[in-house]
Amino acid sequence: MRTIPELKEGTHRAKATGTLPNGKPVVVNANGTVSVVAETTVTQAVGTPVTFRSALCVYIAAAYDSANNKVVIAYQDRGNSSYGTAVVGTVDSSDNSISFGTPVVFESANTQRIATTYDVNAGKVLVSFNADGGNSGRLTSIVGTVSNTSISFGSAVVINTSNSATHVASAYDANAQKVVLVATTAGTPAAFVCTISGTSVSSGSRVVFGGSGGEANRITYDANAQKVVVICNYSSAGRARVGTVSGTSISFGTETTFNTSTMEEPGIAYDASAQKVVIAYKNSGNSDYGTAIVGTVSGTTISFGSSAVYNSSSVGQNNVVYDASAQRVVISYQLGGTNGSAIAGKINGTSITFNTATVFQAGTVENVASTYDSTSKRVVIAYRDQPNATGDAVVFETGFLAPNLTSENYIGMSQGGSVASGSSATVDIIGSVSTNQSSLTAGQSYFVQTDGTIGTTAANPSVFAGTAISATKLLVKI
Repeated sequence: MRTIPELKEGTHRAKATGTLPNGKPVVVNANGTVSVVAETTVTQAVGTPVTFRSALCVYIAAAYDSANNKVVIAYQDRGNSSYGTAVVGTVDSSDNSISFGTPVVFESANTQRIATTYDVNAGKVLVSFNADGGNSGRLTSIVGTVSNTSISFGSAVVINTSNSATHVASAYDANAQKVVLVATTAGTPAAFVCTISGTSVSSGSRVVFGGSGGEANRITYDANAQKVVVICNYSSAGRARVGTVSGTSISFGTETTFNTSTMEEPGIAYDASAQKVVIAYKNSGNSDYGTAIVGTVSGTTISFGSSAVYNSSSVGQNNVVYDASAQRVVISYQLGGTNGSAIAGKINGTSITFNTATVFQAGTVENVASTYDSTSKRVVIAYRDQPNATGDAVVFETGFLAPNLTSENYIGMSQGGSVASGSSATVDIIGSVSTNQSSLTAGQSYFVQTDGTIGTTAANPSVFAGTAISATKLLVKI
């Protein structure tokens, strides 16, 4: 596209795409036109449920293989002697659908308490479980390799040889390039650092992080702090600790209580845009309401803001994942002991607010699990369809406001009054003075906001707009 010649030094002229109001932040588009910074609405949507196994499925877990762009769902197949089984799913974002390959057995015995995690460094999926029928309930892991729409497995490895395991969960520590596995063994929550080599896995020693009788273990990785955060419930309270991986061992900081009554069926995820951790749970101290709380890691400790109710009904089986495209966490859960629902939350500081919930399954669901597919930019929710006794999955598209602002495309402030789409627009660019501002504070730095305004606090992405030199003048981006 032909660029309109410059008017003078410090300004740029180009054709406008969309109306350009006067004195607003402007971005340059890929075709050379310019537009005002703005947000467009992405409508929240849910696809049609798809059955991945026409038999009763329990202990469902899900992970996303980012190298192969596939979702892996692991489960106990009660239609096949309760064997541990996995299936590979492919998401189609054009219609929010998902298709599946052929299920593969990874444990030919009664398999319970399943957890799945994708190890980015190894390029493998680690499935961990309680080998109830195969080895007296010992904590066991096995490495899976995805190829097209199938998955193959190495040999199962017993992680803890002494005790049966419950409340199994896992997360990938990107800094240590290890999978951290948590489970209640010998009646106490403990962690194991796992290393994948080829198609096998080994682990370090058992490290206790919770008190006797601990349950409801969950774990996530905080990429900003480069630590894991573990949670559990014991002595009728929800508790959290920060873990630091070193080699094949892990150490924990001081414990923090985030809920003083019993915390049940929780989920946890790290929000990369806010650099915070979100925990969602059933709060038995408040009528089993769906509750969420935001945590901030500092060193080896974690602190929390005030809790927020996301659903004033009894909820269960909370799962939390971070949707990077929407910059929101998505909680999938069972509502009132029946329907499957999902809700998106946006963090602001140490608090969180929520969109309207969407029902993804009208009918009783159990064993809800979820994962984020970063290629399709969709959340995949897997669950047991209780009325039909099947294993189902559904694709969830998070509703949000999508900004056209990036960390690179801001060029300056519009001038010359309102300009219609398709007309020639003039922009005050780097080093010039925008003289059509109002209510600025001289000497104050201003940042572009995603809604097309400027403010004194950086938005996400952080884009410097300029420095005020008077109440009506902004020195653009210098």
